[in-house]
Amino acid sequence: MKRIYVIEDDENIRNLLKIALSGFLYEPIAFETAEAALKSIEKDRPDMAIFDLMLPGMDGVSAIKLVRQMPAVKDIPILILTAKDKELDKVIGLDGGADDYMVKPFEEEEMLLRVSALLRRAKILTERKLTVGNTELIYDSLTVVSDGTAQVLPKKEFLLLYKLLSFNNKTFTRRQLMNEIWDLYTESDEHTVNVHINKLRDRFRDNHDFEIITVR
Repeated sequence: MKRIYVIEDDENIRNLLKIALSGFLYEPIAFETAEAALKSIEKDRPDMAIFDLMLPGMDGVSAIKLVRQMPAVKDIPILILTAKDKELDKVIGLDGGADDYMVKPFEEEEMLLRVSALLRRAKILTERKLTVGNTELIYDSLTVVSDGTAQVLPKKEFLLLYKLLSFNNKTFTRRQLMNEIWDLYTESDEHTVNVHINKLRDRFRDNHDFEIITVR
């Protein structure tokens, strides 16, 4: 049973999340504040965490940044909840280390789908192998095998493709991809993402298992 931390100060939403997750055979552990969750998260090592963006005391983004610094849980998937339907709030949360977001009020079914997708991605990262149709990405060797043909990709290209295919149909900003794949102090700008995407499209133009689409 997957253990999921729920950090939400609104009692109604907290209970809704607990009931929905329990009904889907997850084990939700609820907290009203980020401080309370941070006291046990590294020792308890949950499989995932759901943070409200606006919490009393420490806010969700600050808490997530601390989680990402804890060796035992730095890679767990994190979903943020925000009551503000503003693009800036979402970007701040994602740049702060969250993997996905939802705007309140939300549909229970959508929340469960997002949780399932994030846990699937975590499993992919643990196994260090990803399969899309007849294409297989092998993380440790930076190799892509398709229709019996294997090719080793430059590291940045492989990591970029691995990231995109781990989140089917999800849209990323260039800044999100830069923050995760390129070094924090890199001198490259966001244009380098375009260059690497174009290289990937050229390499896999005859591959029918996936397509990289630019959304403007």
